Amino acid sequence: MRQILSLAGILVGLLCVTGCVNGPLDLQGYIDSAVAAGTKRIVIPPGQYRVVPHDRQHLVLNGLTDTEIVADGAEMICTETTRAISIGNCRNLTLRGLTIDYDPLPFTEGRITALGPDKAWIEFKLFDGYPEHLVPRIEIFDGHTDTLKTTTRYGWQPFESLGNRRYRVAKAKGYTFDPEIDKEEVGDILVTNSSDAPGGQIPHAIVASDCTGLVLEDIHLYASNCFSYFETNCDNSTYRRCSIDRRPPATDLKPRGHRRVRSSDADAFHSKYALRGPQIIGCTARFQGDDCVNICGAYYMLMASRGNQVRLLSAHPLNIEVGDTVELVSYTGERLPDARVTAIAPDGTVTPDEVAFLAKQHMNRNNQVALSKPDTPAFALTLDRAVTLPMGSVIASTRHMGNGFLVQDCDFGFNRSRGILIKASNGRVMGNRLTGNWGSAILVTPEWWWLESGSSNDVAISGNTIANCGSVAIQVVAPGGNGQMAPAGAHNRITVADNRISGSPLPTIYVTSTRDLTLVDNTCIPDSEAPLSAWVLKRNGWEAGKLTPIMTANCEAVSEHGNWTGAAP
Repeated sequence: MRQILSLAGILVGLLCVTGCVNGPLDLQGYIDSAVAAGTKRIVIPPGQYRVVPHDRQHLVLNGLTDTEIVADGAEMICTETTRAISIGNCRNLTLRGLTIDYDPLPFTEGRITALGPDKAWIEFKLFDGYPEHLVPRIEIFDGHTDTLKTTTRYGWQPFESLGNRRYRVAKAKGYTFDPEIDKEEVGDILVTNSSDAPGGQIPHAIVASDCTGLVLEDIHLYASNCFSYFETNCDNSTYRRCSIDRRPPATDLKPRGHRRVRSSDADAFHSKYALRGPQIIGCTARFQGDDCVNICGAYYMLMASRGNQVRLLSAHPLNIEVGDTVELVSYTGERLPDARVTAIAPDGTVTPDEVAFLAKQHMNRNNQVALSKPDTPAFALTLDRAVTLPMGSVIASTRHMGNGFLVQDCDFGFNRSRGILIKASNGRVMGNRLTGNWGSAILVTPEWWWLESGSSNDVAISGNTIANCGSVAIQVVAPGGNGQMAPAGAHNRITVADNRISGSPLPTIYVTSTRDLTLVDNTCIPDSEAPLSAWVLKRNGWEAGKLTPIMTANCEAVSEHGNWTGAAP
């Protein structure tokens, strides 16, 4: 029989809940005491808990096995803008029912009161009830609809205080006005990050590391200082009916001069290096500052190949092991047959010639700098066969990509970037509703820019409903390090079937670099008055007047039938 908390323990918890208005509850101690007593089903009494972080974390769950924590009706208020929950090295842990919010919030917002010439700077006044510890990660929301209004700009200059909760911020040096991007007006709402963590801040709301069989169920987040749900090196996690969304004014923690227009500061569900991919079922992610879902592994950049040996650089711990099957992708995007690693050995550090090559690449600046440091280690990997790969090619362990994922019956949208971003194999994206994503609603692609793997085999995208997407609604693509689209065979056995797309620009479906592609029974009703941005057209080499609802390039063995592309049937 499963053990439960003693009556005395529950009473202690209830007393703590009652007293939490005047002082923070030791929620950590409550759970730790139950674990020490051997309790396997821990019930958190309903109530609102204000929690002070220890070592920059509000709650730590570590090394738990076959444990269920039930927090139905419980709300944890994080009192600093650092991590809410760290979950590490747990096996078959279930956490259910907890609501999480922040006070102070990890973002702040105010009304735009003035704009400089050509909108080179913005003045704004913070609304009452929002914090004043400003950190640049700026979004502009429409002052009438509380939805995103402008494409994200980077490189903002420091905030300048004008007193009385008023600020000015200028755009990057060398800024030039772009009417396609700079659509903000006086009266719109500026939102940016806010940091208030005197002991130091670590990112993300809920982080799971090295866990197997983790279940998060009915968890409701209202804010996060970066990602909302982040897992790394996990195996077969399940997120069931979890959410990140804006908190309604009626239940907010305090009165505010305007409702919250952002939820979290970055991605909603982000999975890195999973052995078996996450199962994301019936979840919600809306109004956050980046992707709704990202499932990926890690690419390591190759500097040379010699027979059956390759040399790679690693700016972070190597997750390729002897015996692993590895994906190999040429700098030009061509995917070679997978190989197996038979030996790994140190191979010095990055060389001047390699640094010079890296300096010329169009890639994420942080990765570029990290790979170019003089002490960046190199490794020599021996494969089970000879390969020929130029400098700038990439390699990844197929064991740590999140293969076997599922994203089903979710509600995603109104975010500044992609909806569902997949870089894994043997998975399904099915029955989801995606609305108002500023990037693609569903995107299957490796990203050389971020060094995030990998290419995809055996992926089904089916039964999804997509509306008012800001870019190509469904994309399956594979750009190489040189920026060109890969030939067929980067992706294999991809199915795009029975999806309904409306209110999105042409093309609504775009697939490249795929061998054995099935495109059937999709309904595509594009919006002719919602054209793609100029930079998307330029990047793909498209002409606006020559686009069709469904387009393919560099594909082989395509089965296409039953698609409706026009006015509503």
